[in-house]
Amino acid sequence: MSVLQWFVDLGASVMLPILLFIFGIVLGTKPSKAFKAGLTVGIGFIGLNLVIGLLTSSLGPAAKAMVDNFGFQLDTIDVGWPAAAAISYGTALGSLAIPLGIGLNVFLLITGLTKTLDVDIWDYWHCAFTGSLVYALTGNFALGLYTIAIHLVVIFFLGDLIAKDIEKFYGFPKITFPHGASAPSYLVAKPLNWVFDRIPGFNKLEANPETIQKRLGIFGDSTVMGVLIGIVIGFLAGYSAKEVMQLAVQTGAVMMLMPRMVSLLMEGLAPISEAASDFVRKRMPGRDLYIGMDSALSVGHPAVLSASLIIVPITLFLAVILPGNTVLPFGDLATIPFLVCLMTPVFRGNIIRTVVAGTLYMAVGLLIASWAAPLITDAAIAANFDMAGNSSISALVDGAVWTTFIFVGLAKVLNWTGITLIGLVAFGGLIYLNKIKPKREAKLNDDTGVGL
Repeated sequence: MSVLQWFVDLGASVMLPILLFIFGIVLGTKPSKAFKAGLTVGIGFIGLNLVIGLLTSSLGPAAKAMVDNFGFQLDTIDVGWPAAAAISYGTALGSLAIPLGIGLNVFLLITGLTKTLDVDIWDYWHCAFTGSLVYALTGNFALGLYTIAIHLVVIFFLGDLIAKDIEKFYGFPKITFPHGASAPSYLVAKPLNWVFDRIPGFNKLEANPETIQKRLGIFGDSTVMGVLIGIVIGFLAGYSAKEVMQLAVQTGAVMMLMPRMVSLLMEGLAPISEAASDFVRKRMPGRDLYIGMDSALSVGHPAVLSASLIIVPITLFLAVILPGNTVLPFGDLATIPFLVCLMTPVFRGNIIRTVVAGTLYMAVGLLIASWAAPLITDAAIAANFDMAGNSSISALVDGAVWTTFIFVGLAKVLNWTGITLIGLVAFGGLIYLNKIKPKREAKLNDDTGVGL
């Protein structure tokens, strides 16, 4: 356990290069090439974290200033995902998520129930988070561990489900994002997109970055849009002219630098992805394999960043006007891109649809985060987390994600039966995607003569 905890504490920027190097060797990549690929991914993650840190350090004070400027009073502080991850991995229960996830992933791959080879094992903390909340609720260690296992199956199912849309929109071949905070929003975006397509007028609005830039010229450029959004946020925060200009340039810098860090990550992933495809083609003909990665790869897209920066002030105002909300958004405002990045492919990059859907998502999410706050606080105390004088804490990542409500809610009402129901749905989805659907498609192709 101590060795495992030491490995977890290395963080994603160190864990991923080590794991990718090992996977590269297993898949037949030359050691020098695998080492360079893993190192490039690690450096890319460090660069990406630096950019996210810039966004956090600029948006955090601006958000606090907006709160002070408008006199918002809320009881529960959003401590942010780093704290949520630390709480999740801070107990014996949480640290078991990684070996459990690796074991389940290998089993599902061998049996052909998933196509997702998930190397993003550090982000199993999202599953450890729900397991820790269920444990805090019930005091049942076994049920908490069972919740982690079922949540892992859910994210493998989501990884398989979203892979083709990720390749089509983001242009990442054989890459998927089985990410506990990001993937669930995909299932929300699908029905919302169906509704948007049937609203007269609204369904005609084209608002992807390319269309906006074509219509607005330089003002539609993603970097310039970042500057303009920074000016608006600075103004709402009551900043001086100097502070507004500094914030504007910082948000513009994030819009420019984030895609470049993602490109560096993809440069490192390309050799591993190619090796995985070759490995599967030779040893498992007819099967696909997706490399499961952190959804950080997607947050650099201009549509994701533009929509997210608009959602930031909207989320703060929602926090004030929503009856029943007690959470003051703070630590996770800069990570809103992770909550909406898998909505954007469903909306084909339409910023307006992403903002509307993201607003609805955050409204419900704030209520979930408020509902979960007592359990998150209990889990933090159990993990000996420094509460910094706060009597009640929560986090938008993962406290605001609907899967948290489903898992904890069903565990509260139905105990083991509730978590089992989720597992049956997830396993059913995997069986349909990887067993039933391919056979139906093959039969249809045979009947129609396609490919003959």
